[in-house]
Amino acid sequence: MELLQNREREIFKAIGKLDTKKLVIIGGYAVNAYTLPRFSIDCDIVVSHQADAHKIVQDLERMNYTQSTATEHFSYHGKFIRLEKELAPLFKVSMDIMFEEVSDRQTGAKFSASWIFENAQEQLLQGKTMTQKRKVLILSADALIVMKSISSRVTDIRDVFMLLPRARNVPWIQQEIEKRCDTQERLQRLKAKVMSSSFKDNLQGVYGYLDEITFAKHQMKVKEFCQ
Repeated sequence: MELLQNREREIFKAIGKLDTKKLVIIGGYAVNAYTLPRFSIDCDIVVSHQADAHKIVQDLERMNYTQSTATEHFSYHGKFIRLEKELAPLFKVSMDIMFEEVSDRQTGAKFSASWIFENAQEQLLQGKTMTQKRKVLILSADALIVMKSISSRVTDIRDVFMLLPRARNVPWIQQEIEKRCDTQERLQRLKAKVMSSSFKDNLQGVYGYLDEITFAKHQMKVKEFCQ
């Protein structure tokens, strides 16, 4: 637990030294702005241009981050830079910087940086254990649902489950998914996972305890979304 707390502290410290007007937070830390916070392995950042990415790289290198060349475990590919910092032996914190576009590795679905910025808003960034919060540009809940429904990894499905009650424009979400992949295949995968007998235990292992009423409310939102 202490190592995970140290990772969060490091990420908040690093973000505090970056030009946050030129970046948008996506991924796990973005989800934390809208629902019960969870630990995230890395911090995902999108910028508009390669020059902005290189400026962040320089800033992070001054904080003792180094560029990683291993890419096989990344969720995204394309115009992408990962920087890592070792906090303890065999325990690293990472910052993933995407510029110009974000591409999902599994489906090939693309999201332009302009789409990311258009669907971002200033929110309070928070972690699982941090009392400190920072106001930064964070991808909207609706846009996060789009990206995570398309990716549909186990972690993404858990996040969609938690985010759906915060959705503002479900038809827009569904249209954005349909532009990029087989909507029905993705939604059926989401529904099947959420309705499985093991889902609640796995969810609570990440997010913490959810009472029966709250869980049922979220589950109903998923059913409605997947119709």
